[in-house]
Amino acid sequence: MHHIADSHINAYCRFKVTLTEDNPTIKTYEEQRWAEMNDVKKLPVNIFITLLHALHARWHEALKYVNDDEWNNRTAYHPGLKKTVRLWYLLGMYAWHGRHHVAHITSLRERKGW
Repeated sequence: MHHIADSHINAYCRFKVTLTEDNPTIKTYEEQRWAEMNDVKKLPVNIFITLLHALHARWHEALKYVNDDEWNNRTAYHPGLKKTVRLWYLLGMYAWHGRHHVAHITSLRERKGW
């Protein structure tokens, strides 16, 4: 859960930067190093679930007002991919990412019989 919150915080910032700057270079981050920090180690998971809920509310509100021109023409350079991507591409990336982690959780629940 910590990874999803960290990832979506970065994703939200990437969307905001892409919507407010001309073809920005979006920031990458060291996922493993973030996962090793004390906030992840010390805080209970419900803190991250609450954070994710609030973040998704803000992200959803921001995305409701993105128009077709912005979806199709707002771009950012993604240094990890080494290419310029459209806002639509970023949305698809994070939609996949969420489904990917839901599948991890569902699979774990099935294996453990929870």
